[in-house]
Amino acid sequence: MTPTTFFDALWNQYTKVTPQAYNIQQLFEQQGETVLNDHVAFRTFNHSPISLEKLEPQLDALGYKAYGAFLFESKHLKARCYKHTTDVDAPKIFLSELLVDELPQSCQEIIGKLIAQIPANAVQTPAIFWAEKLWQTPTQTDYATLAEHSEYAAWLATMGLQANHFTVSINHLKKFSTIKEVNALLESEGYALNQVGGVIKGTPASCLEQSSTMADKIDYTFADGSQQKIPSCFYEFARRHPMKNGVLFDSFIEGNADKIFDSTSNK
Repeated sequence: MTPTTFFDALWNQYTKVTPQAYNIQQLFEQQGETVLNDHVAFRTFNHSPISLEKLEPQLDALGYKAYGAFLFESKHLKARCYKHTTDVDAPKIFLSELLVDELPQSCQEIIGKLIAQIPANAVQTPAIFWAEKLWQTPTQTDYATLAEHSEYAAWLATMGLQANHFTVSINHLKKFSTIKEVNALLESEGYALNQVGGVIKGTPASCLEQSSTMADKIDYTFADGSQQKIPSCFYEFARRHPMKNGVLFDSFIEGNADKIFDSTSNK
């Protein structure tokens, strides 16, 4: 599988649960823009058949190598980022995992039951990244318990392993040179933006500015038959700036990413 076919398959699955992303892409194209993806992100469980370490070889097979590691203590997460070794224009990948053993025992027990259903050999090809749930649908009670302590855990239990978000590269847009211009367009079209820490996360001085929509809501039926609207996925926008040496910043910033995670909040 090539990176192109990988991201095409991801996009096709992602837009099924995130119609706003397709519509926003069309909005930019109507403005004469060609939308390029800065990065895509995934969520997973540690100590599982789909842990970060189990998934990483599939990224290696696509030509990607890790070049940064991050820790989000308040959200009980760790993450790594990856970039393609030869294609500088290929989207970057941000892969995070939940540190399950840091959550309350009630959450550990719920997640343990989910993990126990994942086949030991689940990771065979890059297609694992759009496999979605590899376990039975949780009950609404279990979902509520997870959501109380970890929005990330609740989202992952219901949505599974899939692209959590794609990201428009503002650097590759022609008519929109600033993130403020992009946000103004989105707000004028009625899209709700993530307000946590301010609409714009980061500054030109930090070399990375990011914003994101709030996740689309979908009607979800839990294992007990109860129904609820829950967050699916969202769309991000990134503007990268050159570092002091003149090279464009190509990594991520923990403070920004911590707030971007809240784009799937159900509050």
